[in-house]
Amino acid sequence: MKKVAVIMGSDSDLSVMMDAVEKLKHFGIPYEVHVISAHRTPAAAEQFASSAADNGFGVIIAGAGKAAHLGGVLAAYTTLPVIGVPIKTSMMGGLDSLLSIVQMPSGIPVATVGVNGAANAGILAAQMLSLEDPSLVEKLSAFKEDMAQSVAKKDAKIQSKVY
Repeated sequence: MKKVAVIMGSDSDLSVMMDAVEKLKHFGIPYEVHVISAHRTPAAAEQFASSAADNGFGVIIAGAGKAAHLGGVLAAYTTLPVIGVPIKTSMMGGLDSLLSIVQMPSGIPVATVGVNGAANAGILAAQMLSLEDPSLVEKLSAFKEDMAQSVAKKDAKIQSKVY
């Protein structure tokens, strides 16, 4: 199975990005976690992204706040899918991060989840990898069934309180 890279621009992003790691663990997907800054370590970003496919990665998840250029920089140097996770900031509540990630120029796509949406990034990475790995299809189906059962239980509880 291919690995997923979980890259963050700062160690302060770890608490958010752990949600992606937890989803990858849930689905049994191997991963690596690194701090690489698009602005402070651009050569490291280029090196990581340009060699990611050769190093066994299938998807890159990039979490960044403020200017949030990390996902775009990584995407510029790889053909692998890159998922951007906008990190909530104190300045604009993450809107700045979201707009920086989602407004990529033509030819450099970065799939983007919601602000602090690292869990969804982990699930999306699993869905991408499932195109080549049938065992992930089964795990994703079970995950969705578990969610549906959880909602049904909550509905039953509400129904018992209302009627």
